[in-house]
Amino acid sequence: MSELRQEAEAIAEQFSDHLEVGPDEIEERLENLVNEYRVPLEEARRSVTNSYLDDAGMERDELGRGGTEQVRVNDIDEDERWVDLRVKLVDLWEPRSDSISQVGLVGDESGTIKFVAFETSDLPELEEGKAYELSNVVTDEYEGSYSVKLNRTTGITEIDEEIEVGDNAETVEGALVDIQSGSGLIKRCPEEDCTRVLQNGRCSEHGQVEGEFDLRIKGVLDDGETVTEVIFDREATEELTGMGLEEAKDMAMDALDTTVVAEEMAEDVLGRYYRVTGPTFGRYVLVDEMEEPGAVDVESALIEARSI
Repeated sequence: MSELRQEAEAIAEQFSDHLEVGPDEIEERLENLVNEYRVPLEEARRSVTNSYLDDAGMERDELGRGGTEQVRVNDIDEDERWVDLRVKLVDLWEPRSDSISQVGLVGDESGTIKFVAFETSDLPELEEGKAYELSNVVTDEYEGSYSVKLNRTTGITEIDEEIEVGDNAETVEGALVDIQSGSGLIKRCPEEDCTRVLQNGRCSEHGQVEGEFDLRIKGVLDDGETVTEVIFDREATEELTGMGLEEAKDMAMDALDTTVVAEEMAEDVLGRYYRVTGPTFGRYVLVDEMEEPGAVDVESALIEARSI
């Protein structure tokens, strides 16, 4: 069975209780977007799903799961998939929006993952330190970092089980040898719970929007043997460069060009040696902690490492 057909059958099953739509029709729409208009499959799936949600007059969290499987949190590597988890609530954070009832970290033996529950879902509150079976939660992705959303169809069952929570953080170090495209002053989608980076003012899910400014650095560390791609969020970027968001916005406004921000940052940090720690998602390490070890002759260190 082709990947397009698998996606079509999954979408058809999700809407089976709401619309008279079959996998053949859905596969044709996906094929048209992917082959005719060169839309990535994931974006095509999201577009087709959103279209059927509109037809059914439904919100996304009302959508049937279309079959779920129990997974470990560190095995989550796809966006908008419905899964079941057996996890322990590790930490709760203060929600930044009135629309969010709870946000924090849950984990199992494989590691931890962020979860979000919304006020409109009217779910029972989870308690720190307790273990739960969470059925029918949906995955979300942002910059290679995955989280799960609890929705009005989510089942929550407290379980009398001691779950040892693993640590999926990784520590890497090396010279910062490259700052990738999409670094510096960026704009994110302002829609609720969507923080996707805009491309030419467009969000892949919500279309043309008025974005909100943010800072980040997507970089490459090289220790002489291995190169590792890392992402510094706004807080880590400000710590790394000493440049705050307002300063970056002023700089871009003066130059009438946002790219000057990344260029200025590159002048300050490229070639310097860093040790960073954070969770690994996809090919990126997301920087939670960092340090700049004592003076290192970067060029000599790399030459020596590559000669071993």
